[in-house]
Amino acid sequence: MKRWLAFAPLAVLAALALLFAGYALKRDPKIQPHALVGKPMPALTLPDLSTGQPVALTDITRGGPVLVNFFASWCAPCEIEHPQLMALNAQGVKVIGIAYKDAPPNTQAFLTRLGDPFAARLVDRKGEAGLEFGVTGVPETYLIGSDGMILAKHTGPLTPEAAEDLLAKAR
Repeated sequence: MKRWLAFAPLAVLAALALLFAGYALKRDPKIQPHALVGKPMPALTLPDLSTGQPVALTDITRGGPVLVNFFASWCAPCEIEHPQLMALNAQGVKVIGIAYKDAPPNTQAFLTRLGDPFAARLVDRKGEAGLEFGVTGVPETYLIGSDGMILAKHTGPLTPEAAEDLLAKAR
């Protein structure tokens, strides 16, 4: 009887491994949760990157459509998508940048080095705004309509095709 008890933790671990493996094999990693699409954008107030003054996100997204991009200086995919954000800015698309869990001096250096495509730069130092939006990882971009509704979400670096798809949903 005592020998069986010695193997009980191993049997439990093996059962859990089978359970998790079964879940992982049935899960499609390309499907991303879009829980807030079709719902109002969270009413948040975040500090401005340059001044530290509080800015209501609803005030700067009014008159949309607007793209809200969560990014970070420590995020390699954010660097990959940056030229696309610069291209959108050059086309006159209003993009709001939210620095997610990043130190403001690092964010400033990132934007100085790569260019600043944002109409407004806000700071989400603790990740609370990301939590409200349902951010699963940076970069993530949300399309906000003129009525403040979230029209679409893109997870991962924006490509020209993904940016066009987002903008098409605004028309």
